[in-house]
Amino acid sequence: MQQPFVSLDDIQAAAARIAGEILRTPMAQSAALGDRAGVPVYLKLEHQQVTGSFKLRGASNAILSLTSAQRALGVVAASTGNHGRALAHAAKSQGAVATICMSRLVPDNKVSEIRRLGAQVLIGGNSQDEAQEEVDRLAADKGVIMVPPFDHPAVIAGQGTLGLEIMDQVPELVTVLVPLSGGGLASGVAAAVKGLRPGTRVIGLTIERGAAMKASLDAGHPVQVEELPSLADSLGGGIGLQNTLTFAMCRDLLDDVIVVTEEEIAAGIRHAYAAEREILEGAGAVGIAALLSGKVRSSGAIAVILSGRNIDMGLHRRIINGASALPAEEAA
Repeated sequence: MQQPFVSLDDIQAAAARIAGEILRTPMAQSAALGDRAGVPVYLKLEHQQVTGSFKLRGASNAILSLTSAQRALGVVAASTGNHGRALAHAAKSQGAVATICMSRLVPDNKVSEIRRLGAQVLIGGNSQDEAQEEVDRLAADKGVIMVPPFDHPAVIAGQGTLGLEIMDQVPELVTVLVPLSGGGLASGVAAAVKGLRPGTRVIGLTIERGAAMKASLDAGHPVQVEELPSLADSLGGGIGLQNTLTFAMCRDLLDDVIVVTEEEIAAGIRHAYAAEREILEGAGAVGIAALLSGKVRSSGAIAVILSGRNIDMGLHRRIINGASALPAEEAA
């Protein structure tokens, strides 16, 4: 295995840097999922983070790694919602202006929350890649600092602090289940976990509708995929054909990638609410979905990262009441 581009030292430095900006989120044991899996199952309650998702870790580390002169220029990013929300919060806390570029597929609840946090929002295009084109233009024309949602060393190191907490809270873990999209969270957590305990398995969980990282790993290089609506909208978007970090790190560090269906994601959201008393967005429920569907086997304790809670509550109610996919008007 090659040396990861973001090291354990980088992640430990990030942990010290962002300690005052984030929550050290709890780890809760799930009796219901433990009975299903036949081994202890622990839920990392990262959806309780200040902005409702793990993204605040990477955004905070990226902002705090900039000089005051760089922060004064402002920051810009493309986002499917949670990175934009986190970057808006982190930038505001340091007196910087954030501009978030988003595709038309991003749910309205995520767009409105980013605006509430004081960021400028630009909506355009039908994919994350098209939103990124606007980011590139702003960076080139106005000198704004780009803070990508995943393929950035400071962002990856920040997300990796979640792995440090997990291993500190439950050192005996055999398997860690982590949501996988662009790979910032998965590569950072895997680098932390493998750096501390190389034998611990790290498994990425992704969607069947537009899983760009899995398609890229299968092809052996970054590829484009069609971006489609999903209950786990945060897991949509490409990884970038010029990906410099997360593709290689996921390739080298992940032990497996598991795909879950829309119906399984809906079941995960329902289980989280009914059995764990937690409200999760689709991306936050993919680990639970994989366990409920029997797609994960482990010889010992499992940690499941509940990565976010920023779901439209109308959609959440429909899922709790039995829906297993996006309604036609949202999927169109």
